[in-house]
Amino acid sequence: MSREMLQLAEALASEKNVDPDVVFDALEFALGTAAKKKSEREHMDVRVEIDRETGEYATYRRWLIVADEDYTYPDTEKTIEEIQEEIPDTLLQIGEYYEEKLPNEAFGRQAAQTAKQIILQRIRDAEREKILNEFLQRKDDIVLGTVKRVERHGIIVEIGKLDALIPRDQMIPRENYRNGDRIRALFLRVDEQGARKQVILSRTSREFLVKLFEQEVPEIADGLLEIKEAARDPGQRAKIAVKSNDQRIDPQGTCIGVRGSRINAVSNEISGERIDVVLWSTETAQFVINALSPAEVTRILIDEDKHAVDVVVAEDQLALAIGRGGQNVRLAADLTNWQLNIMTVQEAEERHAAEDAAIRSLFVEHLNVDEETANVLVQEGFASLEEVAYVPADELVEIGFDEATVETLRNRARDAILTLAIASEEKLDEVADDLKSLEGVDQDMLRDLVQAGINDRDGLAELAIDELIEITGVSKEEAEKVIMAARAHWFEEDK
Repeated sequence: MSREMLQLAEALASEKNVDPDVVFDALEFALGTAAKKKSEREHMDVRVEIDRETGEYATYRRWLIVADEDYTYPDTEKTIEEIQEEIPDTLLQIGEYYEEKLPNEAFGRQAAQTAKQIILQRIRDAEREKILNEFLQRKDDIVLGTVKRVERHGIIVEIGKLDALIPRDQMIPRENYRNGDRIRALFLRVDEQGARKQVILSRTSREFLVKLFEQEVPEIADGLLEIKEAARDPGQRAKIAVKSNDQRIDPQGTCIGVRGSRINAVSNEISGERIDVVLWSTETAQFVINALSPAEVTRILIDEDKHAVDVVVAEDQLALAIGRGGQNVRLAADLTNWQLNIMTVQEAEERHAAEDAAIRSLFVEHLNVDEETANVLVQEGFASLEEVAYVPADELVEIGFDEATVETLRNRARDAILTLAIASEEKLDEVADDLKSLEGVDQDMLRDLVQAGINDRDGLAELAIDELIEITGVSKEEAEKVIMAARAHWFEEDK
């Protein structure tokens, strides 16, 4: 039997062109499976070892040695105390295996068939791994393949000998492909699906758009141009922000090409997606103006604390700035990474007047001054009690106040700040515990919420994301996270 085992291993290795160790591993697995079936205890752990030189093999049943508190599976585990009782002088430790020799099972027809199936499967796995590694070594960003089949969860694309997947969420909406169609996509990642690996492609990512321009515009590959940012509404509209590293080159014209040849080539590849090429700028205001094109901007107001920009446009430019379904302003916001608030000149004036009235009222109430004095402060750009309290005294004197009045205003402002701070802390004591302990809500946010009249978790949960951003000045991501945490108990109650 030992000679026959070696002959079988040699024949299978030669026939399938694989390493003999692959064959021996499969034979050991097949013999172990046969031993478990013979014992009618398929959950037990069996190990078979074949001598590569003589062909002799031995069968062992083994148990993993575990601590008492971890003992769960009697068929495959023994406690360390149990082993020490059975073998008093044992050197085995927790985590090692205790083995008992079993009678060898004859290598019959069923075991041979099982071994052959395992060998074939391992050969296929090895071939897939080799093909995948060759594909990854090429480091292709954009791949060209053939549609092999269209499934409910996506498109299977054949790239040479490799099958890749474009999931539904990475496909451009309303695109239709049939078997045999040529398709171009971006390599996105490799997903682990059990023992197998699946290459995932994308046609909707921003990087795909950027790589298509790099292929179409040689100046980008040469480093003369850069695509600094990109934003997409896949299949409908996109914006790219470009920068020239050579003053002699027009970045927009170069990307568009003669009679739109270059930009049309990219657009045709992504189902006719309309692409705006805008100039990138280090200045936030100018970049926002460029990003909102073709709309004309009248005025820009930047709020660094809230990371937001108020964009003022003429009445006839409002629809163009917002775009159909808010598409233009949404893409511009993605491109610039700023929250953009579009408003007309009239709306801006009304908002500015309301803000001035609120500041004026604040000064009248807390500085104990008349409206004329409050107006002077507002017109000179003072917007808070802190500015009055801590601005250099000379600046207030330059406005026209005498030194005694300046000292009085500064002292009143400091007293008002202290009084408001004490009142704010007292209000925090009235906040419900479920809001205080909510993940993502810190003391600064609590103060802002209390100031807005929100004292419990449900009050926060009822806010829209934009409302929370306006109240607290947090980022969109933080606002989404906090509101979802506040609403979590609603979903639990529904369940």
